[in-house]
Amino acid sequence: MRFLETELEGLWIIEPKVLNDPRGYFMEAYKKEAFNEQIGVVNFIQDNESISSRGVLRGLHYQEGDKAQAKLVRVIKGKVLDVAVDIRKESKTYGQYKIVELSEENKRQFFIPRGFAHGFLVLSEYALFLYKVDNVYAPEAERTIDCFDKDINIPWAIDPSQVILSEKDKSGKPFKEI
Repeated sequence: MRFLETELEGLWIIEPKVLNDPRGYFMEAYKKEAFNEQIGVVNFIQDNESISSRGVLRGLHYQEGDKAQAKLVRVIKGKVLDVAVDIRKESKTYGQYKIVELSEENKRQFFIPRGFAHGFLVLSEYALFLYKVDNVYAPEAERTIDCFDKDINIPWAIDPSQVILSEKDKSGKPFKEI
């Protein structure tokens, strides 16, 4: 595995070594020892899975306080534009974001530590998305940032009129209010 640290402290892109042959491929998707050595100890406690169709934008979500979550995300089928926004007020990169394309072809993974909001936009017909998380879902602590907020200004890859949002995501708060 290759661990690529991004310009936003704590965010990592992970590229697994993929072994291809006529039967298909094999890869180590997660190896605790290598992960802990490169990124640090994260106690993942749960795996989550979602499937979404083209144009679905999920996010920008985060959980507050002791309910915050770190995530290791990847795409099994399809392609997404994955975004992490630094919401750590003491950080020199507060309000900045990183965009990573995750797909079944590139098999990249994205590690998002606590202190970041996260979202993704499906670019393919559908996407099967997997998350490892280090804390349980806590609806009372969950917050949503407006994914089209001008203060963040994320260049989503499709026209906003074609984006499909949940009611919760449609009512996301402006970045300045978090």
